[in-house]
Amino acid sequence: MRVGSYPEIMGEPLTMRTRTPAILGVGLVFSAVFFGLPLEGQNPVEQQTLRYVIFSAGRLAGNEVDTFGPGGRLDSTFEFNDRGRGPKIAAHYLLATDGRPLKTDITGNDYLKAPVHEHFAVENGQAHWNSTSENGSASAGGFYVSNNGPAAELAVLVGALVKAKGGPVKLYPSGEARLEQLTDTTLEDHGEKVHVTEYAIAGLSFEPQTVWLDDDLKFLASPGKWFAVLREGWESANEKLYDLQRKAEEARYARLARELARKPGHPVAIEHVRVFDSEHAVMREDQTVVMEGDSVTAVGPSEAAKISSHTEEVDGKGKTLVPGLFDMHAHLQPPDGLLDNASGVTSARDMGNDIEELARLESRWQNETAIGPRVWESGFIDGRGPVQAPTGIFVLTPEEAQAAVNRYADLGYIQIKLYSSLKPELVPGITKLSHERGLRVSGHVPNGMIASQFVEAGADELQHINFIFLNFLSGKVKDTRTPERFTAVAANAAKLDLDSKEVKDFINLLLQHHTTVDVTMATFEGMFTGRPGKVSPDFAPILGPLPAQVQRSAFSGGLPVTAEIDELYQDSYTAMLRMTKKMYDAGVPILAGTDALAGLMLHRELELEVRAGIPPAKALQIATWNAAKLLKRKKELGSIAPGNKADFVLVDGNPAEHISDIRRCRLVGRNGTLYKSDALYAAMGIKPAE
Repeated sequence: MRVGSYPEIMGEPLTMRTRTPAILGVGLVFSAVFFGLPLEGQNPVEQQTLRYVIFSAGRLAGNEVDTFGPGGRLDSTFEFNDRGRGPKIAAHYLLATDGRPLKTDITGNDYLKAPVHEHFAVENGQAHWNSTSENGSASAGGFYVSNNGPAAELAVLVGALVKAKGGPVKLYPSGEARLEQLTDTTLEDHGEKVHVTEYAIAGLSFEPQTVWLDDDLKFLASPGKWFAVLREGWESANEKLYDLQRKAEEARYARLARELARKPGHPVAIEHVRVFDSEHAVMREDQTVVMEGDSVTAVGPSEAAKISSHTEEVDGKGKTLVPGLFDMHAHLQPPDGLLDNASGVTSARDMGNDIEELARLESRWQNETAIGPRVWESGFIDGRGPVQAPTGIFVLTPEEAQAAVNRYADLGYIQIKLYSSLKPELVPGITKLSHERGLRVSGHVPNGMIASQFVEAGADELQHINFIFLNFLSGKVKDTRTPERFTAVAANAAKLDLDSKEVKDFINLLLQHHTTVDVTMATFEGMFTGRPGKVSPDFAPILGPLPAQVQRSAFSGGLPVTAEIDELYQDSYTAMLRMTKKMYDAGVPILAGTDALAGLMLHRELELEVRAGIPPAKALQIATWNAAKLLKRKKELGSIAPGNKADFVLVDGNPAEHISDIRRCRLVGRNGTLYKSDALYAAMGIKPAE
């Protein structure tokens, strides 16, 4: 549960979603787990054991046990099960009197079941650390936050920060942490009372990470709706603490919205700019685009433009104006709003979320009390069972399935997303009713079906390129609800003949049914090709600007591999790219979605489409015009045209020639409200792209 070791949100592991671990957000979504330790000046205890329970979607998923002994010893174990994934860790610490670790030894396995061996020690004034992903040293006096250990050490960090009296604490291998005290409350249960305080630690992730501690600075809870960790006996506190935590979070985002958004009360003209004509996938040179209020009012050659005296003029020379981008596979959380808008993503399709949480978030983004994209909601339906998803509506019978579809339709959702534990026999009824109610149907292919059967049962769309390959591996995969849906593809995709009759027949089936494919290639790049100690290729282009402690996650590796299968896994990822190109060439509609770190990973998704062989201008079209057309919004979004909403991103360079120029965002418009991309990134601890 450390930075870079997050549970997945819905579909694939979110290797650094925007809440780390509030990222898993992953949360990716999920809050970090923190535990308190005695500070200098407090009475030491001979031995004390604290126990915690870990919940996922309201169900017991694991536990944490921490034993504090004399001489500054701490022995900790934690584990949880997330549909067959999840860490299992044993950690041993020796702590100095100021609470900082003098020695750390951590073993076990990480979230994706890769082995963990992580060690830290201070000797003769020097700190040394090593693991499968890191090896370094520096002068003593800093604080080592582990990659894979239990979260107990973060409360030690809180203690060190309290003792620093408002000053920062240096972190290894780089960066620094600062502390802010937020809200407090008194809890009552089982005849007892406890006063708790929420602390926020800045410097570990994209946003401050919060922890609830009692007055002895001992961990009490990390609350949440999807994922929660609570001290035994205080499980009932989850809802109250989560509500208070959310209010503090919302206040922060409201302040950022006031500081970073600008709503011009006059026309704005971007002059002499290159404009991407998304409908035709071509560039128009030396154009002037005028916007007023929330709409585009004029687009045309600069030499013919008529600009009034009260119009604000923006120099667009050397830059390209692209319609606001669409992320067609998101699981939205509050920090995603800033990351999306900073990256030019002004529209997002949420592919599975808590109904009430998403409604609250969308409302704040819509009324601009927080910064975020437009939202289209997909209703999430899964079956009940030991590997069910962490959120959504769970059904076992046709009647329950019908009620779920109707509830989402009545709420105005545009789509139903089905998940892996759903009974296959329920799919035809769900698709039939969904279509009658005007909803599309997509999803993971439920366990017991293959993709072709899912399409024939009425699905309009497939999520994730791995399910395409699983269509040809039905006899080799026991349970697609488990990590087999990743490992079986990694072991076999490279062996599939993409020119075979069975592949051609499958692609023809997609064409006959007008099936769309949401490939999410960036989701699998790190999983299949990332190796411990080496920067994961999906994060390589953005590593330098990321917060120092977040950068460490890029070196943690993906699926566990041996020397014998290393090349095979990489070749299987190449096969994913080749399959995407074959579908594109045949005319199968491809969508650009992330299911990963918001904003920045959509840029990577477009780069991977181009790497697969899709022309850059067509990749841009996929993320603009094609997405708006699928959502039936092409008359107001997805292109820069008079009468359309003023959703755009101004970038340095020409992404139709060099797709990576899409990363060089400078100015973003969302419904006519203007944001400086650099300022939004800075609010998340990210340096601007050069």
